[in-house]
Amino acid sequence: MQLPLRLKYFSAPRYNRYLTSVGNDDQKAERLYQGNIRLSQAFQPLLAQFEIVFRNTLNDVMAGYFGDADWVMNQKTGFMDHKTLRPKLYLKKSVQRAEDGLIREGVPLSSGKIIADQTLGFWVSLFNTVHYKLIGGQPIHVFPHKPSSENRSSIHGRLEEVQKFRNRVSHQEPICFNQNNIDCTRSIMVRKQIFDLVEWIEPDLLPFFQGLDNIQDEIDEIMNI
Repeated sequence: MQLPLRLKYFSAPRYNRYLTSVGNDDQKAERLYQGNIRLSQAFQPLLAQFEIVFRNTLNDVMAGYFGDADWVMNQKTGFMDHKTLRPKLYLKKSVQRAEDGLIREGVPLSSGKIIADQTLGFWVSLFNTVHYKLIGGQPIHVFPHKPSSENRSSIHGRLEEVQKFRNRVSHQEPICFNQNNIDCTRSIMVRKQIFDLVEWIEPDLLPFFQGLDNIQDEIDEIMNI
């Protein structure tokens, strides 16, 4: 693809970052742009499967805590409606939005459908200080194999980093830069965060995640451009 087409359809400000990082070498910039796409593709399976495992495990913990398989719907009038969360009521509104969408589509309401509709941000937010206190610190039980040095705050930080990175990948943002320099350090760190968090949930899941992983191969390709 010729450079004018790339600048027009990928946007000049976006594509110029790639050109700048390789000294305005057009061929290298194109390879780097494609390399970033492939690196994002490599992250998709790990991010998606981690989100499923994290969400389902946290749902099990919360269902056990409330003694209610339908807690995600019933707690709209419980802790999700607590005065300390007003006026935002992020969790309550997220659940209500999912319910309204199902009703509009004529789909019967179920906790399974509501849970599947929630974003990673919904689940990560259960580790923020206010929500965490309201639910008795239960989310920490998602990670029974965590090191003793890890606590709510440190795990919340790790989860937020994975969430922010996931959003960059989902929105087709570059993940191969530090400022205008080619640098995959953040990608390497997030990969490690995912593997650490998975191991702290269930070490026996690691081989499955390792089987999906070709991130380092894509990073090596980028760094050799």
